[in-house]
Amino acid sequence: MNQPTPTAPEPAYLKGLNEPQREAVLTTEGPVLVLAGAGTGKTAALTARLAHLIAMRKAWPSEILAVTFTNKAAREMRERVGRIVGDAVEGMPWLGTFHSVAARMLRRHAELVGLQSNFTILDTDDQIRLLKQLISAADIDEKRWPARQLAGLIDRWKNRGWTPAEVDAGESELYANGRGSELYNAYQKRLIAVNACDFGDLLLHMLVILKRHRDVLEHYQQRFRYVMVDEYQDTNSSQYLWLRLIAQSHKNICCVGDDDQSIYSWRGAEVANILRFEQDFPGAKVIRLEQNYRSTPHILGAASALIENNGSRLGKTLWTEIDVGEQVSIIGVWDGPEEARRVGEEIENLRRQGGSYDDAAILVRAQHQTREFEDRFIAIGLPYRIIGGFRFYERAEIRDALAYLRVVFQPADDLAFERIVNTPKRGLGDKAVAKIHALARAESLPLTLAAARLCDTDELAGAARKSLGRLVGDIARWRDLSNALAHPELCRQILDESGYTAMLQADRSAESAGRLENLTELARAMEDYETLGEFLEHVSLVMDNDAADIGAKVTIMTIHAAKGLEFDTVFLAGWEEGIFPSQRALDEGGVKSLEEERRLAYVAITRARRRCIILHAANRRIYGQWTSSIPSRFVGELPEEHVESETTMTGGESLWRAQWSERTDPFAHIERGTGRGPGWQRAAALGEPTARSGPGQRIVEVKASAASYAAKPRADVAVGQRVFHTKFGYGRIERIEGNKLEIDFEHAGTKHVLDSFVTPA
Repeated sequence: MNQPTPTAPEPAYLKGLNEPQREAVLTTEGPVLVLAGAGTGKTAALTARLAHLIAMRKAWPSEILAVTFTNKAAREMRERVGRIVGDAVEGMPWLGTFHSVAARMLRRHAELVGLQSNFTILDTDDQIRLLKQLISAADIDEKRWPARQLAGLIDRWKNRGWTPAEVDAGESELYANGRGSELYNAYQKRLIAVNACDFGDLLLHMLVILKRHRDVLEHYQQRFRYVMVDEYQDTNSSQYLWLRLIAQSHKNICCVGDDDQSIYSWRGAEVANILRFEQDFPGAKVIRLEQNYRSTPHILGAASALIENNGSRLGKTLWTEIDVGEQVSIIGVWDGPEEARRVGEEIENLRRQGGSYDDAAILVRAQHQTREFEDRFIAIGLPYRIIGGFRFYERAEIRDALAYLRVVFQPADDLAFERIVNTPKRGLGDKAVAKIHALARAESLPLTLAAARLCDTDELAGAARKSLGRLVGDIARWRDLSNALAHPELCRQILDESGYTAMLQADRSAESAGRLENLTELARAMEDYETLGEFLEHVSLVMDNDAADIGAKVTIMTIHAAKGLEFDTVFLAGWEEGIFPSQRALDEGGVKSLEEERRLAYVAITRARRRCIILHAANRRIYGQWTSSIPSRFVGELPEEHVESETTMTGGESLWRAQWSERTDPFAHIERGTGRGPGWQRAAALGEPTARSGPGQRIVEVKASAASYAAKPRADVAVGQRVFHTKFGYGRIERIEGNKLEIDFEHAGTKHVLDSFVTPA
């Protein structure tokens, strides 16, 4: 009698997986696209698939290419697979980020693009320094055409897989009136000459090699029996082309991603890459992971209904076995301060019910929105942390602006003066700043007064003396204005006249617009305080409070930074037209940007496990003036059965639903009140701005403001005495006035110097 064949035990890595996840693991041959919705366990499926390929000996570990976007994701995948297959994971040299894998390849074939295998990878600072040299050599005004702008363009071109020869005239026109591609070409040649490349080159060079050298392409096509890609919706064109070339032989490519979570176009990501997967790989199998293990049905229902308004998507419907839970709350408030108060109250209520501060998060569309929450939480003693960025008052542009205000308020604030003396660039090098410090130490003076005294001498070169004199004169003039001008307007005027605003406007990087928004919010924040001194004291208290970083805290972050995270309770603030969706994004990208903004809203809602609270305000302070706001169109797209609304305004829910049900043009401009537009405007009472002070002008006023610092002439110098100066050499003192000397130098002629800079000869 035949005994039944024993059934092999199921591998441990398959236990606990649902049917679509198992299908993603076991479908090893041919192209596979795994559409993994938010919270559907895509990491578990991806890890199990990788382990399955190794455990079933489908390929040696060295024959699998597995790429991720972050080192953290790569480490996590390696650790998880290691727990399943043991030491075999150590034989996976091709598991890593796009850049790390490409760098490994490029070092093997560097000579094919003119490099040596020990090439250097430049960081951003080195890249900017090199570009500045090339811009100067090309006789281009770097102030008008900043190196960072060119760096951003070159990065964009490399993300698209373009060599200098492939940059068309239209793109080249974006820099220096058509010289963009010329400078890109010069930059690439210079990198080759110094045996270096930037991060964009790691993929671009390999793309060029694979296209031009058939033997290299065939080598990698044969080597990699299986290709796996995480977060495929975030790939740029260069990464997409690189992957497609390598996978064309075996065609065993598995891409895991979610078209509904493609939110990084500003970094070069192309959602079209995942949308056309089935065209690139005919016969591809599409597996949808739709069972969500994170959120309640109401949260998923709201998010799914919202994202269905996008036309460019492959489509899926999330579901869960979790209890129904609470509906998504939509709360309308009067203004921004009330929004912050209301969120604080809700968090404290959750805390009293046994929750932890760690379980709550506030997600905003733009960084400047965090300021009112930070100020409110400081006031009520609610602990918080900022993730994915600095706290509002720690951001570089805010610290710079505060330094200007501190110098005006207190000229003896040396740390503030140090920060702003050459920000923006004024042609004051290290030697000039060192001279200011030397005099300040020798005479026990504040740096501001030391700088003023130096401007009356020949210690500094003409251009540096003139630039420093203008700054010192401006500080004196701003001090005068502080007595007659409201401090928020003073802040705007200082940022304008110092050149700081122009510096950020000239910076065409993706971050510059946000930095300008932060400065606008800073001036807005000052309106809540009666005096400049009161505001600066508040900031000091905030910074002191920030020093402690222990215990449970509420998380505040942008929606972009929140991708991949989850919290029991999520507060989504500022859901108003113009803020979210961002008006700037809509103006720049039209329908394409609107769909990305909606994907961002989908990501925001699906961060919530148990509670999702959306807030919108009827009024916002924009550029210092109150304007009325209407709820975001995304609020109107949420289904009634999944939301509950609360508002302090008459008409509440019916008002915003009526507003959006009647709208047929999603890009109709919204009347946002009569608030003034972008740009700093001076108070009408001041009239036209006066001309800036030149060197020597108004410096006397700085001296007067620090009259207590009297000059103390040296007792060991006298008229007729021979002395030595490190810059001008030997000379004889002709005249003494306080601590200023007129000296006839043997080789430099007559100069006016300070006695602390000479020694008896």
